[in-house]
Amino acid sequence: MPPSQRPSRRVCVYSGSNVGNDPAYVAVAEELGSTLAGRGIGLVYGGGQVGLMGVMADAALAAGGEVTGVMPELLVRAEIAHQGLTTLETTTSMHQRKARMAELADGFIALPGGFGTLDEVLEVLTWNQLGLLSKPVAFLDVEGYFSPLLSFFDRAVEANFVRGAHRMLAQRARSVDEAISLATAPAPDTPHKWLDRDRG
Repeated sequence: MPPSQRPSRRVCVYSGSNVGNDPAYVAVAEELGSTLAGRGIGLVYGGGQVGLMGVMADAALAAGGEVTGVMPELLVRAEIAHQGLTTLETTTSMHQRKARMAELADGFIALPGGFGTLDEVLEVLTWNQLGLLSKPVAFLDVEGYFSPLLSFFDRAVEANFVRGAHRMLAQRARSVDEAISLATAPAPDTPHKWLDRDRG
C-alpha cells in the first residue's frame, strides 16, 4: 500500500482463535473488519487466519483495508499465520507481540475470546491505569459476552481495589459503530491508581 494511502489511524482488535458457538460472534467480527476498512482505519490484530481473528481479517481485506498481523514465532504454525495480510510481523515472544500491537494502535477493541484475549486486553487496561500509555479500550459486548467481566470490574471498585475513574477505562460497546467511536476517541483521563496513598 503506497504511503499516501496508508491509514492515519489504526485500531488493535483482540479476539478469539476459535469462532465460538453463537453465529452472532462471527457476524460481528465480519462487520467490524469491513467497517474499519470502509472508514479507512487500519486493523492491527494477532495475525492468525483461524477463529474470529481470521474472520475479521478476511472481512477487512475483502473491503480493501490495511491489516497488520503480529504473531510470535512459536504461534506461527499453531495459529496458522494468515498469509494474505498487508503486513505480518513476527516476534520472538508473547511479550514483544503485545508491546508491538500496543505501539502500532491508537485504540483497542476486545471481541469475544478466551484466555489470550483477556490477557491482552487486561494488560493494556493496566498500562492505562499505570499511565504507561493513554489509549482507549472498548469491550464489544456481543450478546452479553463480557457482562460478567464488567460486573467483576464493578465489584473491584466496590471492594476498593480499583478507582471508579479507572473502571471507566473499560468501556462497554453494544454495537460495532459504538466500539469504533470509543476506540478512536481520546482515552479517559485518570489519576494515579494507589487508593491507599490518598488516605495518607
